[in-house]
Amino acid sequence: MDGVDMKLFTIGFTGKNAEKFFSLLESSEANKLIDIRINRTSQLAGFAKEQDLEFFLPKIVGMQYQVWDDLAPTKELLASYRDKEILWEEFAQKYQDLINVRGTLEKSSQTDFENAVLLCSEHEPEKCHRTLLAELITQKFPLLGVTHLI
Repeated sequence: MDGVDMKLFTIGFTGKNAEKFFSLLESSEANKLIDIRINRTSQLAGFAKEQDLEFFLPKIVGMQYQVWDDLAPTKELLASYRDKEILWEEFAQKYQDLINVRGTLEKSSQTDFENAVLLCSEHEPEKCHRTLLAELITQKFPLLGVTHLI
């Protein structure tokens, strides 16, 4: 298999209805969704709540659902950025440092992320931790290409 076939996708659910969200996932042909959100059970998540995705993903798009808590930022770090206590650049550095300290990527393999979709809340991939994480993953596994589903 060459690098062209090995994809890592990202998606945010905000600003998408269920039809758009599941259609994007289906068109990706990915086989698993990795949830990297801090809060997966909020009513604001609508159709993207953890228990609903566990049910819907296999039935609608034939996709496995996984939760990787240790790839999410801390509540404190995210709040400091959302409350404008720190700028994006500082958030990005602190998030990358957190991922390195946790050692999650060091314990993972390329196959953990091949044909997987990283899920978070943000509508756009810019200034979102899923993009930072995708960059870290592709630094470790350069054969993976990233596609943002928007």
